[in-house]
Amino acid sequence: MNMQMISNILLEIFYIIVGLLMLNTAIDTLKDKEHKTRIGTAVFWTILSIIFIAGGAIPPVVVGALLLVIGVLTASKQVNIGNLKMPNVDFAEMQAKKLKNKIFLPSIVIAVGSLVIAQFTSLSGTVAIGIASVAAVITTFLVLKAKPKHLVEDSNRMVQSVGSTSILPQLLAALGTVFTAAGVGDVISSGISNFIPEGNILAGVVAYCVGMAVFTMIMGNAFAAFSVITVGIGLPFVFAQGANVAIAGALALTAGYCGTLLTPMAANFNVMPAALLETKDKNVVMKCQSLFAIILLVIHIALMYFLAF
Repeated sequence: MNMQMISNILLEIFYIIVGLLMLNTAIDTLKDKEHKTRIGTAVFWTILSIIFIAGGAIPPVVVGALLLVIGVLTASKQVNIGNLKMPNVDFAEMQAKKLKNKIFLPSIVIAVGSLVIAQFTSLSGTVAIGIASVAAVITTFLVLKAKPKHLVEDSNRMVQSVGSTSILPQLLAALGTVFTAAGVGDVISSGISNFIPEGNILAGVVAYCVGMAVFTMIMGNAFAAFSVITVGIGLPFVFAQGANVAIAGALALTAGYCGTLLTPMAANFNVMPAALLETKDKNVVMKCQSLFAIILLVIHIALMYFLAF
């Protein structure tokens, strides 16, 4: 058995674990008699759990139909947070004082573990994060002496807190492929050519960086935007004028991240933290990041102009 097969098997196991967590949320939602939209919410999490657990065995057309169903449930506001079992504030403060810096160990295990596994093995980055996450859970049990039921309860609380935005990263990751196949890049290229003077390097660089940021804001995913904007703007207006492909390409991708800081479509970066922190203003993360995003975008334009040519 080669490493690729091992990687695929581990990835399927992690998908199943995520699916089981969602199924647990569906069951808990059904048990919550005071939940006003418990049926719709339970159906949402059940469908999503099925896709994660058995997605590889389900025909793509069926998965697409199931995604449409959960999309309708979300649009009709049938997916809501129920009555969650919140941690005792006094107990949490007491544990924080007792553990001190040990409380950060699980987070460090995820970060360091993912980096080490990804760098020194041929396993994929996703699998590395999965293995590191399991190691972090084990570390949490060892440090906190917690019971398994606490893991289940807290997982349910976090899944419900994140809510329907949890499906955005998966959907947006597929969107770039769809846009590229549909020829969106060619349409953008033909439209931009009417505004950018031929041979103007600065105009091409500005269009490439700003285009990456704006399209990332629309799609919520810089990787998805990269293929479309590079085909539509990067190739004809930047690379064709002699830009260093490695430098310009890398800066274009990170310019897209400036757009990530400004959009709710990047749910895993901007919406999930606000939901988990239970902030009153759901856009507070983006508001705090906006000035830095604009400054970074200007810096990207300057770097690409001076370093890539």
